[in-house]
Amino acid sequence: MTFNQVVRGSNPRCLIKIRGNYPRIFFDSGEIMVCSTGNLFFNVDNFVKSVYNEKVVQLSIRRRILMEKIRIKYFTDKIEKLRYIDGKSDWIDLRAAEDVTLKAGEFKLIPLGIAMELPKGYEAHVVPRSSTFKNFGILQTNSMGIIDETYCGDNDQWFFPALAMRDTQIHVNDRICQFRIMSHQPQVEFEMTEMLGGKDRGGFGSTGIK
Repeated sequence: MTFNQVVRGSNPRCLIKIRGNYPRIFFDSGEIMVCSTGNLFFNVDNFVKSVYNEKVVQLSIRRRILMEKIRIKYFTDKIEKLRYIDGKSDWIDLRAAEDVTLKAGEFKLIPLGIAMELPKGYEAHVVPRSSTFKNFGILQTNSMGIIDETYCGDNDQWFFPALAMRDTQIHVNDRICQFRIMSHQPQVEFEMTEMLGGKDRGGFGSTGIK
C-alpha cells in the first residue's frame, strides 16, 4: 500500500510516500529521508493527517531535530568541529580533548571537549568506534554512555570513561568514540501476569553458538 500526501505549513513543503512501514520524505529542497513511522524526523507544525490503508492516521509531530540546529560549546580549539558525514553514517565521531597516557589497568575520564544542548525529549548515545580497542587498547567502562537533555550546562562537558587494557597513548584530536541522538523511550505501563502466552525459546543462550 502506497500513499502520497502533500504537507503544507510554515516549513518547506514535502511529499510523503509510504511503502509498508517505511515513509520516504521528499522536500522541495531535494532532501530525502527514510525513517520508521514511529520517528518522523521532519519539521511540520502541529500534525499531519494522511490516509494509509484506508484509515486516517494522525501523525503528531512534536519531535523536531534533523531540521533544527543544536547548540554546542567547545572547551578547546585543538579538536576538529563535529561533522555529520551524510550518506556514510548517522553516527558522529568524538575526539580526545587532551593528550592521555595510561598504563595497563588504569582508568581515566577522557575529556571530549564539548557540551551540548539537546532538544527536549532526546538523548545522546555514546559508544566506542569499531577501531577504538584495536588502536588504543581501551574499553568504555559503562559500555554505552547515555546523555539526556538535562545535561546541558556550561560545565557539562562530555567524557569517555576509559579502562586501559595495555599501556597506551592517546593524542589530542584522536577519534576515540562516536555518538548519535535518539528520542526517549515512549511512556509504557507494566501489567503483571502469571502467564505470558508466548512459546518458550529455551532460556538464556538457547540459540546455541553455530
